[in-house]
Amino acid sequence: MKKMFLCLSAIVLFSFSFADITISKEERKIATDFLNDTKKGIWDATNGLSDAQLKFKPGPDRWSVEDCLKHIAQSEQLLWGMVEAGLKQPATPEKRADVKIKDEDVIKNVEDRSTKVKTFAPLEPVNTPFKTAAEAWESFAKSRDKLVAYVNATSDDLRNHVNTLPVGVFDSYQMILFVGAHSNRHMQQINEVKADPNFPKN
Repeated sequence: MKKMFLCLSAIVLFSFSFADITISKEERKIATDFLNDTKKGIWDATNGLSDAQLKFKPGPDRWSVEDCLKHIAQSEQLLWGMVEAGLKQPATPEKRADVKIKDEDVIKNVEDRSTKVKTFAPLEPVNTPFKTAAEAWESFAKSRDKLVAYVNATSDDLRNHVNTLPVGVFDSYQMILFVGAHSNRHMQQINEVKADPNFPKN
């Protein structure tokens, strides 16, 4: 009887060690679905565009579709790279009280284009390493697929690794949503460029 009890205890402990200890199965699905959907949104908005359409700018101070793609790809690398580096450090549960925003509001606020924000110099399209829209898409798709695979498999303590950005304080799960929402924000910008009356027909 004692041996059976010890065996059952070991099974319970083993199972618990692989459970969703910091994010639920539902949260994991929400994040992966959102990342996949927003990746598809970028593809649908840019696939099949001609070089003239990719490079068209509605104004001298406005970005083209290609510019948006370059920014998205570079941001994808830098944003998640920052969070990934933080996840290698000890968790900071004492900072959880600094997280004031709900998950759904992270998405809502980042996607809202009613307020325009000037990006940092390293994320300006001209400062990225990508020479073409195709290069930018390839980098973005690779980064996004890697992030989706991470979310599906991770047992990292996402809720207790807290990140401080100029725009607010977010836990690492929220940063995953932030990354997806950021690409969706610029997908809207791409569609705004395409809606311009002077956008090339082909």
